[in-house]
Amino acid sequence: MNYQPNAVEADVSIPESPCFVPSCPIQFVLDLISSKWSVLILRELFQGDRRTHALLDALPGISSKTLTLRLRELEQHGLIKRTVYPEIPPHVEYSLTDKGRELKPVLLSLKELGERWLEQSCSCDRISNS
Repeated sequence: MNYQPNAVEADVSIPESPCFVPSCPIQFVLDLISSKWSVLILRELFQGDRRTHALLDALPGISSKTLTLRLRELEQHGLIKRTVYPEIPPHVEYSLTDKGRELKPVLLSLKELGERWLEQSCSCDRISNS
């Protein structure tokens, strides 16, 4: 079975845009933080350095394995720093790097936008009985 575009699809073309190529700076940053957990981990680290168990407690639903993977990815991208203290048992803390702190204004803007949009949406507590 051959796919034949309908008349509307045939007339629609996506213009060439630098944001549709891998070198797009917007896509580059989104690829670094696109995981749900990555953004939430960064959110926690904006409040201060955290140990692994503190991150697990702050992020209900994340598994130890997923947290470890995301922390490694963020570390590889230079957004967070892992510090191991020579104690028994080992004490490991995660903190933001200067590069990671550069994301703060971006995430704050997303937070403010989300708050505005949520405020504009209908929610159950705004429905009256009358």
